[in-house]
Amino acid sequence: MLDEMKTLAKHRDMCVLATVAGQKPYCSLMAYVTDENCEEIYMVTHKNTTKYKNLMQNPAVSLLIDTRENSPRHRAKALTVQGVFAKIEKVAKRKQAAAKLLQRHPHLDNFLKHPEAEIFCVKISSFLLLDGLQEAHFESV
Repeated sequence: MLDEMKTLAKHRDMCVLATVAGQKPYCSLMAYVTDENCEEIYMVTHKNTTKYKNLMQNPAVSLLIDTRENSPRHRAKALTVQGVFAKIEKVAKRKQAAAKLLQRHPHLDNFLKHPEAEIFCVKISSFLLLDGLQEAHFESV
């Protein structure tokens, strides 16, 4: 089941990122890519955004990836990814993540070149796959 979860995450490229500031959740629609083993997810934001401020205060995140665009509603899959925000400190890794993001999302070119742009990583800790209306599968990573 873990392989199916990772495959879903790898083949999609948009998610909802949930961050927290104090007691308030905050959701953002985000473009993303995964690493080869689907242990990390890479995204980009600007440093002056609410989501980035939230990430700096509380690194716990949740992502929602789904198939509602490709499936009838009763057969849609929803993958909840739990993880932890991490800055990408190594320049080579940051460049590699940027290249992967641009390959999958060429429209991010100017966004990535902005001086406030910050490419970051979500280190995955677990997956919860809802397959249709009633079938659920949980896997720790």
